[in-house]
Amino acid sequence: MITRRIAFFCVGLFILALGISLMIIAEIGAGAWDALNVGLSQTIGLTVGNWVIIVGICVMFVNALLLRERPAFLAIGTIILIGFFIDFWLLIALDELNFKGFVVKFLILIGGLVVASLGIAIYLQAKFPISPLDNLMLAISKRFKLKVGISKTIAEATGLILALIFGGPIGIGTLVCTFGIGPIIQFFFPHCERLMNKGLKASRG
Repeated sequence: MITRRIAFFCVGLFILALGISLMIIAEIGAGAWDALNVGLSQTIGLTVGNWVIIVGICVMFVNALLLRERPAFLAIGTIILIGFFIDFWLLIALDELNFKGFVVKFLILIGGLVVASLGIAIYLQAKFPISPLDNLMLAISKRFKLKVGISKTIAEATGLILALIFGGPIGIGTLVCTFGIGPIIQFFFPHCERLMNKGLKASRG
């Protein structure tokens, strides 16, 4: 059972990182927090994956302050894997790709959004510590007693403001990512859940 959970966790994060990387190299605007990581990489240095880890750890402490509890240190493992996988895709596997034309870039963005959403739906099935960025929405909701949708908007707006400050790639892709990822995750989630449960039942049988 644990082997299947680990497989879902690692495969899901690997796919998530591919989706994020595709949205970044589309160059028409990435998700708010991804744009922040790209902006930090371009203005300060280090790789995008390094900033994924650094920003994720910072957000982990913010979540702890909001929830008034100890930081979820186990989530560091999750964010390290995501950062490592993003650097793999951006610096090795997809390094030579260069898309031209708005239509092509938009299709790559949509493809990346779908892939990232699938990755999230897969890795959540493992029920391991989630990314601090995914947990930020829940922390805001619990701390200020807000609806999850409003909390998600606040979390994304925070990332957007920081991305603008550091010159991250904000554009039409940012809007598409912000409003599109939730419904697509919701579409994939029950299918991935059934796949996980089917495997768990088979292993018990």
